[in-house]
Amino acid sequence: MKFKIKILPQGHREWLWVALQIVIFGILFVAASFYVTSMPGRTYSGPLRPLTDFDVEVRDRLKKHVSVLAERIGERNIKHYDSLKGSLEYIENALHVEGFQIAEQEYSVGGKPVKNIEAEIPGTQTPEEIIVVGAHYDSINGSPGANDNASGVAALLELARDLKAQGHARTIRFVAFVNEEPPYFQTGDMGSRVYAHRSRERGENILAMISVETIGYYSDAEGSQVYPFPFRLFYPSIGNFIGFVGNTSSRTLTRRAVRVFREERAFPSEGVAAPGWLTGIGWSDQWSFWQEAYPAIMITDTAVFRYPHYHRRADTPDKIDFDRMTRVVSGINRVVRDLAER
Repeated sequence: MKFKIKILPQGHREWLWVALQIVIFGILFVAASFYVTSMPGRTYSGPLRPLTDFDVEVRDRLKKHVSVLAERIGERNIKHYDSLKGSLEYIENALHVEGFQIAEQEYSVGGKPVKNIEAEIPGTQTPEEIIVVGAHYDSINGSPGANDNASGVAALLELARDLKAQGHARTIRFVAFVNEEPPYFQTGDMGSRVYAHRSRERGENILAMISVETIGYYSDAEGSQVYPFPFRLFYPSIGNFIGFVGNTSSRTLTRRAVRVFREERAFPSEGVAAPGWLTGIGWSDQWSFWQEAYPAIMITDTAVFRYPHYHRRADTPDKIDFDRMTRVVSGINRVVRDLAER
């Protein structure tokens, strides 16, 4: 028996090749998307549990910190240098009250001294292994920065207060960074960039860094959450969740943080571990630690992709949902505890 091989016309072969390329691209896109967006566990949906008496105390302290930073002190940056110094003094005093010894990292920007502030809980078993929790205390020019980022600083202070009461195998270091906002963002004068570079020069073994960035705004309205392409294909359009954001090198850390948060706190959460050059992925102090090859993530309400008052004068304390922020801080507390154990 003889078989005849039918040769497709040139035009048909070209269309077949195009179709094959489309299929291959589709398969690769689905695989890459799964790798980037797949997180352990399920996000919580349903009514939020009432705050406990302890939660109420935490909420009131968070509210006080945000009010002092965004209302009493106000805009905090090089152009409002006295306020920048005032916020630094407030943070240092709050940490001193809790019994912390403060270390300052001073450097000069535009002829003016600026400082990162550091406090730590030494590890009881492997103190050379370090978990960094950080938040920037400056605000953008023209904004009092209640959500961006007095909310993050308030969380930092509350986490330090609570975690100091327990022993941890690894060292937990709390750092308030200066100059995260433009014009210093992702430059050599960015506070976290200066800090992370010094850590690498010293050979510090930072196992994980968490940047707490803009965590106070939530909405249950449909369409309240937007994303840059292609993330809108995979995430909800309601902005009621807290986000965990890492680069691909920090995927293991991102997934661990999401898993612990979902196991420990009944609050909506989403996670992503995507290339750092994608829009929004590197938009905070975790970026600085990626430059030094440290695993790092951002925990955020997604800022500009949800918050209508982002970088505006209207970023005031009355816009913050302190009840939900309290639940988030409690979840972050559990994540840090988990990371600080061997």
